[in-house]
Amino acid sequence: MTQPVTVRFMKLEEGATLPCYAHSGDAGMDLVAFQEVSIPAGDAALVRTGLSIQLPPGTEAQVRPRSGLALKRKVTVLNTPGTIDEGYRGEIGVILINHGKEDFIAEKGMKIAQLVIKPVLRVEIEEADSLTETARGIGGFGSSGV
Repeated sequence: MTQPVTVRFMKLEEGATLPCYAHSGDAGMDLVAFQEVSIPAGDAALVRTGLSIQLPPGTEAQVRPRSGLALKRKVTVLNTPGTIDEGYRGEIGVILINHGKEDFIAEKGMKIAQLVIKPVLRVEIEEADSLTETARGIGGFGSSGV
């Protein structure tokens, strides 16, 4: 088990809700809609949180869908996972898409997504003329059976 890491959030608007873990041991913190947004069936919208974030060096934040919202309402995060880079200081926004047949209203205070903080591996890029061979080789896109 690793030591907790401090992540700073700033409320950009009065009434914004800080993210929190619903249960001990949860990977994701719940993100809450700052204001009501209507998303027509088949459409997408940016939902404000009213928050900005300061991540520790060597980390990113990932915006991920909530499984219940996806299953019950057919609403999910469009660009999942959404990446928040360490240096970003703007407002955290959540792009929700409504795959359902009815309009969806993200109400103010509704849990709309999860935020997961992850370490980032920095790599050096090296151009190569060839790569090592593996058992998988170039098989992809369903090559192992669907």
